[in-house]
Amino acid sequence: MRIVCVVLVLVAANLLNNWLVRGPFAYVLTCVTATAVLVLIARWDGLTLADLGLDAAGVRRGLRWAPVLAGAVLAVLLLLFAVPAGREAFRDARAVDQSAEQLLWRVLVRVPFGTVLLEETAFRGVLWAMVRRRRGTAWATTVSSLLFGLWHLLPSRGLNRSNTAVATAFGSSSADVTPTVIVAVVAMVAAGVILCELRRRSGSLLAPAALHWAINGFGYALAWAAPRV
Repeated sequence: MRIVCVVLVLVAANLLNNWLVRGPFAYVLTCVTATAVLVLIARWDGLTLADLGLDAAGVRRGLRWAPVLAGAVLAVLLLLFAVPAGREAFRDARAVDQSAEQLLWRVLVRVPFGTVLLEETAFRGVLWAMVRRRRGTAWATTVSSLLFGLWHLLPSRGLNRSNTAVATAFGSSSADVTPTVIVAVVAMVAAGVILCELRRRSGSLLAPAALHWAINGFGYALAWAAPRV
C-alpha cells in the first residue's frame, strides 16, 4: 500500500507538471510539495535517514562524490561542445530565446529544487529504499529504473521538435514522436540503473543528485550558449 501511495503521488506530480501546471514557479512548487509528501510516506513506512542516504555519514560521502562527478560531467560536455558536430546535440529550441536571468533560474533553481529534488528523492531515495527493504537491491534498482523511464514518457513527446540532433536522428513529424518517446524512455531506464548503482556504491543520495544536476544544469547552459557562439 505504501509503495502504491508513492507511485500515485508521482503520477499526480507528472500529470500536473506536464499537462496542468504552467509557469516555472508552479513547477518548482509542485516538485517541492510532492517531495514533502514522499518523505512523509517514507516516515510512515519506517525508513530512516540512513535508508534514504541522507544521514550524516551519507551526506559526508555525497559531498566528497559531488565535485568529482560534476567536474567529470562538465569536462565531457565541454569536449563535446568544442567539436562542431558534437555541438549540434546542444541545439535546443527551448533554450534559444531564454534570457541570462531565465538561464540562471533554470540551472540554479528549477533543476536542483524542482527536477533533481523530486526525482532523486522519489526514485533513488524513497522508492528504492522501500523496495530494497522488501525484495533486495536488484529488485529495488529494477523497479526504480523502470518507473524512472516511464516518468519521462510525457516530457519526451516534444523532443523531436525541439532538439536538432533528435530531429535529425528520428525525424520531426508527428509520426516520428512514438519512436522518439520509446528511445527516450529506454534511455532513461538505463540512466536510472546508473543512478541507482551510484546511490548504492556511494551510500548517499547526494551523489546521484549531483550527477543528475550536472548533466541537466550544464547541459542546459551549453544549449543556451550553442546559438550564441
